[in-house]
Amino acid sequence: MNKAFVREPEADGRAYCPRCGSLGTPVVQETLDHHVCPAARPNLGESAWFCAFPECDIAYFDLFERSVEVSDLNTPVYPKSATAPICACFGLMIEEIEADAHEGVPTRIRELLAKSQSNAAQCHRLAADGRCCMREVQRLYLRQVADRSA
Repeated sequence: MNKAFVREPEADGRAYCPRCGSLGTPVVQETLDHHVCPAARPNLGESAWFCAFPECDIAYFDLFERSVEVSDLNTPVYPKSATAPICACFGLMIEEIEADAHEGVPTRIRELLAKSQSNAAQCHRLAADGRCCMREVQRLYLRQVADRSA
């Protein structure tokens, strides 16, 4: 393949969104097949990167600077849509994280943690970035708790 037409990733494998410049998260074919509508799926190869910047219209991109926009996804995904569940596997919503913070006990988050460690978790396929949501859920919970304390 002629490398003149390929945007080389950084030496450590990082790639940046061609529209907003955000660092992308590498995803695999199974993730793309699940999220990208059939008409737009041929726009990308077997692997790509997910742009998690909420205001960017690009959902996935590759090293050829080909991309799939949010409007070409099968369903809304977090963080591109505030109405999408944070947890694509079990449907946890932002409102549930806020409720846990308000109640002062992370009951729903603990339940999600147990589920995320089970065979029912399909993060590699169901999450838009192909990763487990627990880090983001915990970050949002701690931010909510800090905001309530301030």
